Parts: sequence; C-alpha cells; structure tokens
Amino acid sequence: MTKYLIVIVGPTAIGKTALSIKLAQHFNAPILSCDSRQFFKEMTIGTAVPSKEELQQATHYFIQNKTIFETYNVGQFERDALQQLENIFNSKNIAVMVGGSGLYVDAVLNGLDYFPDVDPNIRLQLNNKLALSGLESLQLQLKELDPISYQNIEIDNPHRIIRALEICVGTGKSYSSFKQKPKEKRLFTPLLIGLTAPRELLYKRINQRVDAMLKKGLLNEAKHLYKHKELNALQTVGYKELFNYFEDKCDLETAVEEIKKNTRRFAKRQGTWFRKDKSINWYDFNDTSEIIPFIEQKMI
Repeated sequence: MTKYLIVIVGPTAIGKTALSIKLAQHFNAPILSCDSRQFFKEMTIGTAVPSKEELQQATHYFIQNKTIFETYNVGQFERDALQQLENIFNSKNIAVMVGGSGLYVDAVLNGLDYFPDVDPNIRLQLNNKLALSGLESLQLQLKELDPISYQNIEIDNPHRIIRALEICVGTGKSYSSFKQKPKEKRLFTPLLIGLTAPRELLYKRINQRVDAMLKKGLLNEAKHLYKHKELNALQTVGYKELFNYFEDKCDLETAVEEIKKNTRRFAKRQGTWFRKDKSINWYDFNDTSEIIPFIEQKMI
C-alpha cells in the first residue's frame, strides 16, 4: 500500500500547528516538525513551540529534541527524518510533516544538493567581514554574486549568507547553480498543503503573536539565553533583537518593533520560497474545510 506524507507549509503565525493536529487526529498519524528552531529545548516561547496541550493531542517528533549546544544541520535532519518515517511507515500508511523551514522540507522530500569543498579560510574571511562591517556588507556581496540566492535564502541569517558566499567565492560559480540536481526518489508520496492569508491579516497575526510571546515571558527566556548569544541556534528573530536591548543598543519598545518587523520579513521570504513549488495546494487559512476531502481524494 502506498505511504503518504502530508506536508503542511506556509509563513509563520498562519496556523500550521493547529491544522497539523487536526489532520493527525483525523488520519491517526504522527507529526514530524521541520521547524529548524523548534528542535532546541532551551528555546520555547520565542520559537512558538506547540503547547503541552497541543503536544498531547498527537504524537510529535523533532520538538525540543536537541540542545542549543549541539551542532545540528539540515543534512542531519534529513537523515533523522527519513529514518523516523521509515519506522512510522512500518506500521502506518500516513504521516504529517509541518514547518516553515523550506530548506528542511525540501531536504526530506527531494534530498540535499551537492556542494564542492572550498578553502576553509574563505569562511574565516567572511566571518571577519561580518564582525568588522556587519551583515549588510555580506548581503550586498551576495546580491552581487548570486542574486537568485539573495532573493531566496534567509537574508537575515548570517550562517546561511556565509554558506552561500563561501561557495560563490570558492568556486567562482553561484550557490544557486549547485541547486539544480534532479529530485531523489522517496518511498512515500508527498501531499503538500499550503496555508495563505492576505498580507495585512498575516502581518496583524504576526504582531499579535509577538505581543503574546512577551506576555508569556519571552524577555526572561531571552535573558536566560543571553550568555550563549554567539551560538548559531540563537541567531534567530525574537532573541537577537532582545540581545541588542540587553546591550543598551536600543530601548525595549524599539526591540519589540524590530522583532515584529523582522518576523514579517521572514514571513515574506517564506512565501517567496514556497510559491516556487508548483506541487503545493494552497488554501486560505480561514477556510480549511476542503483539505481533508482533497487529501482523501488523492489517496484513492
């Protein structure tokens, strides 16, 4: 019998968690999270980890299963997720995967792209440039060397920018040119569901979510993590802006507005990434009643 992986994607704050639980309960299926920041057990409020009540409503994997002190990348997640899916499909025919990390979704569905090794000194030079000239200097360099990647990667993520730039500099070719390989065959059929909303409404939901996070204690969570602010896991919207506040680089009101602004930018980039995938079936987040019938029809 065919195995199916229902994949729920879309921008942050649009309601993916609620839909994933609804589908998991209907199809008696477990949920795999592919949110690259919800892996870390120290980051709860700022990453919008599902609540204890939500986690109890369905079996979840890859939620707070790592620590920020571990190195964990998309290649390791691909391996772990495929192994978990193999285990699940030994006894079930359906699983649900949910998250807004497009690269992680793509790794599970299609495999990772091959990138050649480059001189490690290039990365050191780029990190020095980041420290001396700031992130914007790297963003402008990437825009010049690889405008396609500039439009599609997390442009506010220094790790992602440096990774793309070291390939550009080290090979003389664009990072995006190495991402054209054929898709890998998987032992399951993916069914992709995307949630969408008018921009103004989505931005309102984002602002409301940030306010709710602050009420839940985001400021204290960030204070607790501040001493580890150099770790890659913490180069994340919602934390780095508060770190600036702790360092007296801005007041709290400005930091909160920066969180909202950067989250909206992140949501825009997520939309750009997912709209490239023509296999995604899009639904308005306020009207999901046809999703289950659609999935059931596809499984016939």
